[in-house]
Amino acid sequence: MMPVATDNLAKTMTPLTAKPRVIPPISKLLLQVLQIAALLLPVFGASVCSAADRYLIDPEHTFSSFEYSHWGLSMQRSRFDSTSGSIEIDQASHGGSIDIEIDAASVSTGSDSFNQVMRSGDFFDAANFPKISFKSSSLHFEEQQLTHVEGELTIKGITHPVTLEISNFNCRFMLIYGKQACGANGSAKILRSDYKLGRYVPFVSDAVTLHIVVEAIREY
Repeated sequence: MMPVATDNLAKTMTPLTAKPRVIPPISKLLLQVLQIAALLLPVFGASVCSAADRYLIDPEHTFSSFEYSHWGLSMQRSRFDSTSGSIEIDQASHGGSIDIEIDAASVSTGSDSFNQVMRSGDFFDAANFPKISFKSSSLHFEEQQLTHVEGELTIKGITHPVTLEISNFNCRFMLIYGKQACGANGSAKILRSDYKLGRYVPFVSDAVTLHIVVEAIREY
């Protein structure tokens, strides 16, 4: 066996006491930028989380109906087949808005002849007042549940305050849409005579219960 030159071996080995490579210090300007970003991140993060989500009404799963007493014989219910609009909900801050438009000419009673009567000037006067609208002024929550919505209902160009009592409110991710969706059932009691719809009162009840079944899909 040939002897190993210990002086050559020492030259090729890295001493155990060698100091690690020193990383250059970060520049002062970049450090200031990072510090500012760290301060602003919670502010922007909070604003993003609390921003209201916008939903467009799904016309295939949204309709309105109204219920009234017909000469004391029965409770009649008719509906509107065309509804559009949008909903904004901020569950974090318990805020938002609801904007609904109903096509008055889409009233559906189950009878073509009665539909024409309901569209006439004696009732909805759809030719001159094609839209029925509800615009919210405030949304009220209990924890994460929407309980009622205050707003204004306009029929035949006449506007009155109305409170929609909300039931069955729920939001969830829908695989079929690939988006978040929300739905609810709302109802309110109104007087036909307040909107110049009071023909045949009191034989046909002045009091009417308006029902709104709505589903809406997140816009983004």
